Amino acid sequence: MDNLAKRRRLDPDEQRDQESKDIHGSLSRPVSPPPLRHQRPDAQSIKSTGVLKSPFQLTHIRDLPDSSNVDAATLKDILGDPLIAECWEFNYLHDLEFLMDQFDSDVKDLVKVHVIHGFWRKEDGSRLRLIGQATKYTNLKLHTAYMPEMFGTHHSKMLILIRHDDTAQVIIHTANMIPFDWTNMTQALWRSPLLPKFTNTPTPSTSGTFGIGAKFKADLLNYLKSYDQTKPAHRGPICTQLVEELTKYDFSEIRAAIVASCPGKQSVETDSETSWGWSGLKNVLNNVPVSGKQPTIIVQISSIATLGGTDKWLDKTLFKTLETSSNLTSKGKFHVIFPTADEVRRSLNGYISGNAIHTKIQSKQQIQQLTYLKPLLCHWAGDRGQPPASGSSVPVSDAGRKRAAPHIKTYIRFTDITRTAIDWMLVTSANLSKQAWGDTVNSEGNVRVCSYEIGVMVWPELFGNGAKMVPTFKTDTPVNGNEEGLVIGARMPYDLPIVPYGMDDEPWCATTTYNEPDWMGQTWPVME
Repeated sequence: MDNLAKRRRLDPDEQRDQESKDIHGSLSRPVSPPPLRHQRPDAQSIKSTGVLKSPFQLTHIRDLPDSSNVDAATLKDILGDPLIAECWEFNYLHDLEFLMDQFDSDVKDLVKVHVIHGFWRKEDGSRLRLIGQATKYTNLKLHTAYMPEMFGTHHSKMLILIRHDDTAQVIIHTANMIPFDWTNMTQALWRSPLLPKFTNTPTPSTSGTFGIGAKFKADLLNYLKSYDQTKPAHRGPICTQLVEELTKYDFSEIRAAIVASCPGKQSVETDSETSWGWSGLKNVLNNVPVSGKQPTIIVQISSIATLGGTDKWLDKTLFKTLETSSNLTSKGKFHVIFPTADEVRRSLNGYISGNAIHTKIQSKQQIQQLTYLKPLLCHWAGDRGQPPASGSSVPVSDAGRKRAAPHIKTYIRFTDITRTAIDWMLVTSANLSKQAWGDTVNSEGNVRVCSYEIGVMVWPELFGNGAKMVPTFKTDTPVNGNEEGLVIGARMPYDLPIVPYGMDDEPWCATTTYNEPDWMGQTWPVME
């Protein structure tokens, strides 16, 4: 098969996704739930129970027991509803046969499917493969996102569904559209409620407050509009049709904020309705109240790009942005969760999981980078090595994903070192990279962003005054209510307390040779 790496340099996000695409897996038998199974609870239900399920779900892991898959979702759960009339699928990697098999068998040849990818060079082998696969489906259309930045990727992971019952739904998630990503890798997703169609022509209005449906809609439409704003004039429309369709739907039930990236340069002083990258993230956080004066902020990712020989970008740009809030100025304690070689070796897929996890420790700059990252690094599984970061006496809360290697990306601000409450949670496609979040501000006051990314942030105040968000484990539902207000779950992909790297621990690096066999007897690189 063609090797994308031979055509141009890859950043870690892109290299990980490109290497993953040649791995084939299978999902467990899909089960189609009733269409309304995953609707949000109504107001009366929330009021009577005092708890609300996590806005985020984990995806189903094929080789884990049912006890670890409570409330977990399969792709068939999302796409198997026969009421789906149209599907817009945004991603980096696509297996079109796998995608089409997720629709209800009675309607899969009738659903209008639009696939947005970033392989815009005509000679690109990945583009040619997609074109070849698409010829099998008369109801599928490919749309090519123009990528103006050399090191940028179309890395967003999103589904937008238009339904026969005059509703629409937005799903933002972390998985490539390939079997491997939906089988034994830890992933997450956020689903909007079913959004009703306006009965009358909607009145144009201002975008509103962050976290409320009107602002979410404005930011989503601006994100979709960017596909047509960045492309050369001679190329046909990409998302214009989708933008026009979504204007007809009522987003008012959504309680979440979009945090996205679009390639190009933007001014940090922009008066645009929507900003991208870390600048957009900062705008959201400027509107988020927090309660923790000594917060712990945990960054959990599957790729670490080349960030620089010093921690200037990480500390002064990204971390400083993550400390932003509407009401408190406080210095956060940061941790970065990234798996070691031992954790990849013991994962459900063994070393093969490492195709989806990337950092580099080769050049002098990359070695310097590891030096300043090492004190921040914590284990994914945490069942070997040092005592937990907050003390060995703290009981372990098991998330049920130790052996399912991470492709998920989460950014969470806990109120304090006990990590029993959460100020906000972000699930996104964006890894730890300048390409995803944007570089530092240049002399002209601009920020350069290279990639398409998209994520969703939630915080407790969106659901009511006095609401509290708490981590939940192996379930989306909080264990206990709160007499003073609503308790919202935040489904955790990793165990708490977290465990820092020991002196001899090193992050998994796919360019390193590992001679110790995994549980399947393979060494790395895996010889096929």
